[in-house]
Amino acid sequence: MNEAPKVLILCTGNSRRSHMAEGILRAAMGGLVEVQSAGSKPAGYVHSKAIQVLREIGIDISAHTSEHMNDFLNGKITTVITVGGNADQACPMFPGQVNRHHWGFGDPAHAQGTEEEILAQFRRVRDQIQLVFEAYAAGLKEGKALA
Repeated sequence: MNEAPKVLILCTGNSRRSHMAEGILRAAMGGLVEVQSAGSKPAGYVHSKAIQVLREIGIDISAHTSEHMNDFLNGKITTVITVGGNADQACPMFPGQVNRHHWGFGDPAHAQGTEEEILAQFRRVRDQIQLVFEAYAAGLKEGKALA
């Protein structure tokens, strides 16, 4: 049996956008691809508001950890997707990499205001990521050329 294609989602800090994208793509693909995320300068944690806003749409990323992209250099990565920060410029080529995409999203950690206003920014970014990554997943499933 063939190994599932691997998708690596990169961001600078690997604490917000990349984890939201990882959770959404993993849920949308239902195991047809292996999805992971990492950062060029990992923060060392997953942001609590990213966990919260994904939980609101039924996706649990509370067990995710913040990883460094170099940890994946020895694995066969089919597709690399960068989602923000300087990850696109810092991203090396990975063994077996066939595809590379950059879909930038604003960083909700820069939001200011009340707790609810900050959460609204996390939800806005989550919704943008969900729109893009669910469309990407639908295209992969339809084309059957996974990743």
